[in-house]
Amino acid sequence: MDLLNGIFIAPFVQMADAPDFLVQVLWEGFVSGILYALIALGFVLIFKASGVFNFAQGIMVVFAALTLVGLYQKGVPVILALILTMAVMGILALAVERFIMRPLVNQPHVILLMATIGLTYFLVGLGEFVFGGEPKQMITTELGLPTGSTEIPFGAQGVVILQHIDIAAAVIAIAMVTALALFFNRTRIGRALRAVADDHQAALSVGISLHQIWAIVWFASGLVALATGIMWGARSDVSFALEIIALRALPVLILGGFTSVPGAIVGGLIVGIGEKIGEIYWGPLLGGGIESWLAYMIALVFLLFRPQGLFGERIIERV
Repeated sequence: MDLLNGIFIAPFVQMADAPDFLVQVLWEGFVSGILYALIALGFVLIFKASGVFNFAQGIMVVFAALTLVGLYQKGVPVILALILTMAVMGILALAVERFIMRPLVNQPHVILLMATIGLTYFLVGLGEFVFGGEPKQMITTELGLPTGSTEIPFGAQGVVILQHIDIAAAVIAIAMVTALALFFNRTRIGRALRAVADDHQAALSVGISLHQIWAIVWFASGLVALATGIMWGARSDVSFALEIIALRALPVLILGGFTSVPGAIVGGLIVGIGEKIGEIYWGPLLGGGIESWLAYMIALVFLLFRPQGLFGERIIERV
């Protein structure tokens, strides 16, 4: 009886007794969810263009953030450091297209997956060699990102605290997701991307350059990685531990669908809010730590009943 009360009654009583705290938890889950969606978007872009899961997206987040901070620490002005970091991600995109994607075109997807795993370890070694392995502090104020917090009265005596960096992170993430969604849905390059995703050979037959599309997509994914690294780094530190956070986007992809931009957004919000609510209200019952595995359990349920995700396309093969 006590177990049933702890699962089905007590958490909802706590929510009703402290609505301001519930709103605080929902807000923090929303911010985490939007940032998860931004990470997942980088995976979606690569998967839409090549049909392969880019295992290196997590280390790209770390590498971009380390490059920005490292350049600034070496005396480069912040705006120039930001521009140079974007240029570095562009060079990385061209290198990946020339030395990985182009030689492996039309190879089985598992070969491309293994290539991205190799790219991951290459970037880890390069990042440690150039920037060192110790955590670094993100240049938040230098980039013009806000600090501090605002307290908003809620109810009779409650209050909700909004960190300014969280507000900025949410706004920037929403703006980037919206801009990329419009770009890939309303522009000629976006239509070419969808054609490449559907059929490489058909896209080639109508004059679409796979090499150009792949370079553009990897560069866009690099920019997403940079924005993600800045936002997550501002909330904690810039370290190789961010790679693990980036891979937490895998449940987001399973929920939303590997090829869907709206799915990345919805999946990110489900995971972010679900993690926070589960950890705060059901965590004590299970000894804590729900936040580290709840998203994967949700993803497992989706794999059993809807493996293509909420917005993914059901693939039917007739034999």
